[in-house]
Amino acid sequence: MKLQPTILEFTQKLSAVLQLDAEVVDANLVRIAGTGPYNKFIGKKLNTSSRIFRYIIETKNNKVVVKTRTDPICEGCTTRDSCEETAFLGVPIILNESCIGVISLVAFNQKSRELIKNNTQLFLDYIQHISQIFVIKVSESKKSSSGLDDVFSSLINNMDQGVLVLDGSNRVLHGNAPALANLNISQTELTSIEINIQPLLVHDNKLKGPEQHIITLGKRQELVVGQFHVIKSQQLFLMSFYQPHNAISQDDTSMNLFKDIIGESSQMLQLKTLISRVARSPSSILIDGESGTGKEVFAKAIHAHSDRNKQSFIAINCAAIPEQLLESELFGYVKGAFTGALTKGRVGLIQAANNGTLFLDEIGDMSMTLQSKLLRVLEEREVMPIGSNSPVPVNIRIISATNRNFKEMIAQNDFREDLYYRLNVIPMHLPALRERKGDIEHLVYHFLERHSHAIGACYPGITETVINSLNAYHWPGNIRELSNLIEYLVNIVPVGDQIDVDLLPPYFDNQVEVSETKTRVTDDYLNLEEIEKIKIEECISRLGNRKLVAKELGIGVATLYRKIKKYQLS
Repeated sequence: MKLQPTILEFTQKLSAVLQLDAEVVDANLVRIAGTGPYNKFIGKKLNTSSRIFRYIIETKNNKVVVKTRTDPICEGCTTRDSCEETAFLGVPIILNESCIGVISLVAFNQKSRELIKNNTQLFLDYIQHISQIFVIKVSESKKSSSGLDDVFSSLINNMDQGVLVLDGSNRVLHGNAPALANLNISQTELTSIEINIQPLLVHDNKLKGPEQHIITLGKRQELVVGQFHVIKSQQLFLMSFYQPHNAISQDDTSMNLFKDIIGESSQMLQLKTLISRVARSPSSILIDGESGTGKEVFAKAIHAHSDRNKQSFIAINCAAIPEQLLESELFGYVKGAFTGALTKGRVGLIQAANNGTLFLDEIGDMSMTLQSKLLRVLEEREVMPIGSNSPVPVNIRIISATNRNFKEMIAQNDFREDLYYRLNVIPMHLPALRERKGDIEHLVYHFLERHSHAIGACYPGITETVINSLNAYHWPGNIRELSNLIEYLVNIVPVGDQIDVDLLPPYFDNQVEVSETKTRVTDDYLNLEEIEKIKIEECISRLGNRKLVAKELGIGVATLYRKIKKYQLS
């Protein structure tokens, strides 16, 4: 268990590479690591259905079973009749002639069973190699009581990802080189000042994956993308590989420049053609479309197809960052510009995007003050850091995105007309998912593969009935909502089963009933805005929490608040 994090990492990678679920138990039959259905029982002792593990531990021999329930070793097992495993391959971990544990591969469907059956010797050799790595790790940990600390210190310090180590009182104990570089701070400063890390948006439920955090270092603040991982009494804050000042790597501009734009509908083909024509131009592009239609994905594709693809692609969400912090992030500042400023100053995102692309998402939420400053950047091609008297020349291509109506905003003096025309040199409209005929099925299989790989689960099938139901749905949250739904289904589908309609959320069953009940329209065709209003109202009534509502709809919290105001919902 002392090496459990390292063993768990090996096990997850093993499962991902072989496309099979993997499990590691020690000599006392305590589960050290597991993927798929076993990842919920790590640290717990196996129940009575552990005959096969006991056999391997006692005999110190490999064991392969490709006919479960009928194999002699399964006789007498109390769970034989209900066993979901279709095949098993186990290898002992031998240290000083003693079996200290077992590494196993498990299949839960016929496809995975054939994989084990047809590659038995190859898998045995590979797992035996992994077991020797575990033996070396255990041997090293026995030689020194501080061996585990050395392993993790070495691991953290050699990671390309920025990592902060915090104790149980949220005090920062250590930061590796990438973390120090992201925060522009030394190791001595890091451990000598008060540091606080808070998510930009406070959630009632625990979300998976990185999100934006504000890191307060003494009197200054930094915006960093990352997530927490708790290991015993310590916390690790893992910064995202992509931080605002980082450039897209060459690997991101692969041969298939449109690999992330999924779909073959006429609208998608037209957009791909448009991107190939305008990507090399320096002109500004304004992408509009409903929330969740994939505006940043298109912005990245434009950058990847441009002559600037070896330079920085920097993205920032104007709606998610407080105005004061957004100004310093965009324009930067010089030494002593304000209280809490870095002693060396800070390069702003506009200057950091020099010779590259700056993507401004939700630009309709930018304040009028910042709009004026941005207009000057576009007109003069220079940026004035806060507190500076000397402008800095910049050569950037700006791509902006919005889901708001600029004509209404301009009429209400909420957006500068001159800035709008500067941004909207090349307009690009992204259609809603419900308008993209034939693309939903492409996206479903894309997200099935992505989310299955991300959580280390076997790729599930999906019935034609579910596909038909998804095609009939109106998708108010667009692609983001579809991605969230598929991630949910991948998590709850029983191992070895297909995704069927009984797993779909309740609103897929009653969407027509809800529409008929809550509208007084006798025509069979409902206005899209009425459908959206009904869907939001139904979710609010059912969930009672706006953050949960936004997640289920696949839209941002800020977008949800705008729609609640628009439809005058309580």
